[in-house]
Amino acid sequence: MRRGRKAAGRPLLIGALALAVVGGTLGLYWFQPWKLWQDETVDEALPGAVTTASPPGAVTTSPPPAAAPAPSPTRDAGPRTVAGGELVSHEHSTSGTAQLVRLTDGSHVVRLENLDTSNGPDVHVWLTDAPVKEGKAGWHLFDDGEYVDLGKLKGNKGSQNYDVPADVDPSRYTSVSVWCDRFNVSFGAAELARA
Repeated sequence: MRRGRKAAGRPLLIGALALAVVGGTLGLYWFQPWKLWQDETVDEALPGAVTTASPPGAVTTSPPPAAAPAPSPTRDAGPRTVAGGELVSHEHSTSGTAQLVRLTDGSHVVRLENLDTSNGPDVHVWLTDAPVKEGKAGWHLFDDGEYVDLGKLKGNKGSQNYDVPADVDPSRYTSVSVWCDRFNVSFGAAELARA
């Protein structure tokens, strides 16, 4: 009699154990907690910005060219910041700046400079029309109105550029959010004050 009960209980125990393993695996995939301890630094130059530094170890063997006359200053001489602001923390501690930059060809990029935030499983950069509120009050606002997903966050540290699609009028948007799409929460955001 006792042997029969033990044999009947074994499949239940094996089923419960298998369910726990599957549930734990799915939970790890969904939350990806190891990303909280992994930093990814991406440092990109601003498109169209002129750099004059020579690479380390470069040797110049010819004399420098004669100086060309300086071009007369024009409004479109280079990239121009049209709006920007400081990032404030939401779900995770976040710092740095967000800028809306007009490039010389008339296109726009959102530039995150000196970004420092947490890594996460599905973090994106959004251009939004939502107001930026500090603290917990600002965590969930950015998907309530209009927003443009500019793509996955390239790195949780550094300076990086995100192209604004050509068919988007950037003047309609007032903020940038570092948005976790998986959990519908803002890691941090910046109000875009017009320059």
